[in-house]
Amino acid sequence: MLFWFALTVFFNANAQMDKKMITPPYLKNGDTIAIVATARKHIDDDLKTTKEFLENWGLKVIVGSSIGLDQNQLAGTDEDRAKDFQQQLDNSNVKAIWCVRGGYGTVRMVDLLDFSKFKQNPKWVIGFSDVTVLHSHLNTMGFQSIHGMMPVNIPRATPEAKESLRKALFGENLSYTIPFDSMNKLGRVKGELVGGNLSILYSLFGSESAIDCADKILFLEDLDEYLYHIDRMMMNLKRNGCLESLKGIVVGSMTKMKDNDIPWGKNALEIIEDITKTYSIPVVYNFPAGHIPDNRALIFGRQVTLEVSKKETRLIFE
Repeated sequence: MLFWFALTVFFNANAQMDKKMITPPYLKNGDTIAIVATARKHIDDDLKTTKEFLENWGLKVIVGSSIGLDQNQLAGTDEDRAKDFQQQLDNSNVKAIWCVRGGYGTVRMVDLLDFSKFKQNPKWVIGFSDVTVLHSHLNTMGFQSIHGMMPVNIPRATPEAKESLRKALFGENLSYTIPFDSMNKLGRVKGELVGGNLSILYSLFGSESAIDCADKILFLEDLDEYLYHIDRMMMNLKRNGCLESLKGIVVGSMTKMKDNDIPWGKNALEIIEDITKTYSIPVVYNFPAGHIPDNRALIFGRQVTLEVSKKETRLIFE
């Protein structure tokens, strides 16, 4: 009996390792993309800049019913935002859903969603920050998604950020080469890229939307957090076994960090370096993604090669 139990565990573990993440169909000229609000409100319901931006790519645009809603900080009630998102999930003509902005609130509506039709007709979900809730939830279901700039970021986004999103959506080759950073830990690994906003990932552990860190390459970024809380969240990742099971770490922007009157003593990158220094894995710092104008698109759930040398860092998507 013990032999058969061990054999079952072995095959289940290998099945998990071999699980192929599903890639939604890439966009093509004439496809439709829907703009929705899953979190903070976006009162500019005209979205003229966004429409022009996407139409220049040859895409059609649907503005969801959640755009323009106002419920204190949020874009309408949880039910309002879920209803709009559900409509776009179920609409076979919609090939991608672009979240208009982050903030907070996606976690309040994710459990109201039914992904049955999405599984039959997958599509790209795009965004970052609070949208990490959706990235993580989709990853547990076996689907890839795109961590990238949002409509609210278009005026400040760099040409490189915009072009990287276009490449990701249209299925063109995606790779990045960035300069060497003295904090980096060298190495070369292959694995599935997961992650997003550190605060959101931290809040999801223990829920059905929590990512599996085993053999993954973890991307992290954050905004407007106290430094001691960065330490707290990284310690959580360490103590729950996430860090020790990773193949590598990519650290994006840690923007507008805050400190107490009595300083913590380390900045955000130094905190991450201190907590990850015992692991023999490559770590990249200051990768151009997160709450910065140069927010390069990342395909979560995709196999990547991470090469960190004394000359440069390369992140190559398969």
